[in-house]
Amino acid sequence: MIYSIFVTHEIPDEGIKLLKADKRIRLEIYEENEQIPRRELLKRVKGKDIILSILTEKIDKEVFDAAGSQLKMIANYAVGFDNVDLVEAKKRNIVVTNTPSDQISESVAEHTIALMFALAKRICEADRFTRVGKYKAWGPKLLLGTDFYEKTVGIVGTGRIGSGVVHRLHDGFNMKILYNDVKRNTQLEKETGAKFRTLEQLLKESDFVSLHVPLLPSTHHLISTKEFKMMKKTAFLINTARGPIIDEKALVKALTKKEIAGAGLDVYECEPLIDCNPKDNLDLKKMDNVVLTPHTASATLETRQEMSRLAAENILMFINGKKPKNMV
Repeated sequence: MIYSIFVTHEIPDEGIKLLKADKRIRLEIYEENEQIPRRELLKRVKGKDIILSILTEKIDKEVFDAAGSQLKMIANYAVGFDNVDLVEAKKRNIVVTNTPSDQISESVAEHTIALMFALAKRICEADRFTRVGKYKAWGPKLLLGTDFYEKTVGIVGTGRIGSGVVHRLHDGFNMKILYNDVKRNTQLEKETGAKFRTLEQLLKESDFVSLHVPLLPSTHHLISTKEFKMMKKTAFLINTARGPIIDEKALVKALTKKEIAGAGLDVYECEPLIDCNPKDNLDLKKMDNVVLTPHTASATLETRQEMSRLAAENILMFINGKKPKNMV
């Protein structure tokens, strides 16, 4: 049997080579290195057996209908899968896979801590200050930041990434670890002395709060006006998970009112827009106490190649009649 596969965006070549090596596969890749227009997506998936999608494509009933009843699999090139309508996929017996791995978790954990450092040490602010010639002389109060050592970090979600952040901060900086999750992580408690807290307790006690939960109805706007008022005025908020976990409008107001000290964001509520409604005149990009990166927490050559390979391996296992390793 020949399997017709559509790849919705150019991805690193390791997985593509694996797929091209299989003579049962007829591969079609969207040629432009940009997000595929919705109309083009609906046109190109027609008649395909498998879609290899990335997180910016909404794979829903409309896409399933456009592809046709022969569609058998969605191989999502992402750790998350909130862009895929899982309920509709299940109704149609369409297999959905993702690409989690230790490599990806390591990269995102490192990026999370990089954002923490950038905020605490005011790295980006100091860089801008220096570049425009404002640095005239050393001074005892020039761009004062804050230390990591023995501070308290609150981790919301202790899966692979959250746990990776915990170990680095505990082992490297002797930070006090608080965490919140749907269930106790006794292994993490044993290894790092991490202490379980309710979300409210964690927000009140933490100097740094880092989010590592999936985007679900229960986590949408998990951090909003009420939660910001619970946090220390000296606290920093980090999000490398999914944008809508934070109520962005409430975040901007909290930063403006100095209810928290700053935020490090790799994801955004209305991504790729940095502000959901520019007319609100609430602009994260203009704030000195905010560090922004363009959803690049996993953007290392090693990690993105690993994701490519995993997506391809999931497809190959499926067409060989085996259960894919990373079924959602």
